[in-house]
Amino acid sequence: MNFRTYEQMTDAQRREVRMYGCTVDQMREAVEESLTFRFTGPVMYATSLLSDAQEMIAHDQGGTYSFMQVEDARQMINRAKWVLFSYAIEHRVMTPAPTTTDSE
Repeated sequence: MNFRTYEQMTDAQRREVRMYGCTVDQMREAVEESLTFRFTGPVMYATSLLSDAQEMIAHDQGGTYSFMQVEDARQMINRAKWVLFSYAIEHRVMTPAPTTTDSE
């Protein structure tokens, strides 16, 4: 996103960009167009985002993280939380827990 676009945003949109790296409208569009979201649901989509953030943190550059690496991971975690709150909790959509069978 360029500076001119950012300057034309409302204060609420700027706050969203600082928290998520994009606006809520942009995020909603990306989530709802995602095949992961469509076929596996919001919980698995959020889990995927958290896994991506975990990988970003795991691959540091020689023991030091740049501000942008930390910021990208933070925003990704915020996006995962937004998906959970907006889709999974709000609509009470949950992925069933895996079942285990005891074989004796």
